Amino acid sequence: MMEVIPGFSHEVAEVNGQRIGYSRGGQGAPVLLLHGFPQTRAMWREIAPKLARDYTVIAADLRGYGESSAPGGVEGMTFREMAADQAALMSALGFERFHLVGHDRGARTGHRMGLDHGKRLLSLTLMDIVPTRHLLRHLTAEVAAAYYHWFFLAQPAPFPEQMIAADPDRYFERCLLGFGKAELSDFPAAALELYRQSWRRPVVIAAMCDDYRAALTLDLEADRKDLKRRVPCPALVLYGAQGAMARHYDVPATWTERLSDMQTEAIPGGHFFIEQSPDETLAALRAFLGST
Repeated sequence: MMEVIPGFSHEVAEVNGQRIGYSRGGQGAPVLLLHGFPQTRAMWREIAPKLARDYTVIAADLRGYGESSAPGGVEGMTFREMAADQAALMSALGFERFHLVGHDRGARTGHRMGLDHGKRLLSLTLMDIVPTRHLLRHLTAEVAAAYYHWFFLAQPAPFPEQMIAADPDRYFERCLLGFGKAELSDFPAAALELYRQSWRRPVVIAAMCDDYRAALTLDLEADRKDLKRRVPCPALVLYGAQGAMARHYDVPATWTERLSDMQTEAIPGGHFFIEQSPDETLAALRAFLGST
């Protein structure tokens, strides 16, 4: 089996009714890394080993993705359930408080964890997202064109599942290239192979569709109820300087009413700047984590 993150252990935990795949390495204060769509925890291959020189790093697959189990159904793929998984995982590993770093769906999971389990977070880093409700309530033609997958994947089953299953690599690789300034060569070959192994599985395709169906319904309603609440811990908002979010939103401004203590920084690259600019991303993370 290919090593997900070089030098890290490779494990599975039974928590919150799911099997959550994760990799662990390093010593020090705990940092939980959460990936986004359509990736897996392998997206942290370039950053996690270096971060582990000073921290205990846990990189986990979200439910429905990678090596984690999929619950089946829209209700099981909300950010609230994803956050509950990861909170339970960190408890099982003996970490009651920890730093959380999330990209894309992992960042939305992190935002929900900050609202539902805020006292457990030492800090929260959100990468290249604007709040879910803000994106859906301030949708422009340009954003809809760049992020069309939100609405395609959310169509009733099994329509998108069957369309994607005809050629999963072509569809999901197009997703990697479609959210702002990226080439396939930006992604490490080993990570790409692990992504392909994941997204070729019908159960993963179905779970990702349910993830987006939940976002447009259950997650949107949960965010509406929490509009006036702020995540209490120190927060860092990173975004790709050439990505779709930066082109179409004032990303920091979208978070000012939702985070109590916020820093922001643009990183060279598009939506997948973590893999395009790993050194700059790592430097920003180190500076922030070292100050909290």
